Amino acid sequence: MALRYTIGAKKAPDPTDKHVGARVRMRRKMAAMSQRQLADALGITYQQLQRDEKGLNRIAASRLQQISHILRVPVAFFFEGMPNASTLGSKRSALLMAQIDDFVSDSHGLRLMEAFRRIDNAALRRRIVRLVREIAGDEPI
Repeated sequence: MALRYTIGAKKAPDPTDKHVGARVRMRRKMAAMSQRQLADALGITYQQLQRDEKGLNRIAASRLQQISHILRVPVAFFFEGMPNASTLGSKRSALLMAQIDDFVSDSHGLRLMEAFRRIDNAALRRRIVRLVREIAGDEPI
């Protein structure tokens, strides 16, 4: 049987690599660290880190360990929320995780989340949620 080679065919990023990369990006932003700062700490170019964060390149286990140490999270953090066999059929949970990743990857979303977490008054938090939902045009809770 002859081996076939596909020339010029672009392979889509693996969903696991995309998820891990997005979690690296999210945590890096939460730590207020630039791509260049993290790349320098890892001894790679920021372009390489960009490719890792987009899931275009697979992050090696040793590099993921370095990243976890630099960003002060356990390695398991990068796999949290990843669809697995039990949730694979749940498009809603995958969509929710993607929305959360997008939200905290944005500097405004991250600041909003950090400020909201510091509010101790539960009633005030509920009123803020109602206000934001009303501004967004959502149905009342």
